[in-house]
Amino acid sequence: MSARRHNGGFSLIEVMCAILIMGVALVALTHGMTTALASTKDSEVQTTVVALAAGQIETLRAGGVLTDDTTEGDFGDNFPRFKWEQTVSPGAVDGLHQVDVAVKDSKSGATLYKLTTLLFDSDYPSSSASDAKAKQREQEKAKKRNRRGA
Repeated sequence: MSARRHNGGFSLIEVMCAILIMGVALVALTHGMTTALASTKDSEVQTTVVALAAGQIETLRAGGVLTDDTTEGDFGDNFPRFKWEQTVSPGAVDGLHQVDVAVKDSKSGATLYKLTTLLFDSDYPSSSASDAKAKQREQEKAKKRNRRGA
């Protein structure tokens, strides 16, 4: 009687199937991690541009005098990737102004975020537009003096 012995190992087909399953799982895991990292970066950029737009509105509000005009600028060395454009236009009520602040990409010029609000001119009613501009010039001079002194 000859006894057959069975070796308790894996066949080549079983090993190849296991490697294929692991490869597919690894590709799916890598894709998921890449998507999660990209979403995190997009969320960080969105949070930054929202804060920058709100800060620009607060700067305008703190300035006091609102002049109907379109201006643009950048956020300095802290945020070189972004620039802003603000439009102040008259509202439906005297002394009320609609303020639109758009944060744009510096390289492409694409608008990343736009914030719109209404601000009431604290200097209303002013005697004339020239008085408002004169006050604005005085405030800008005071800001420059404060910067030099700091």
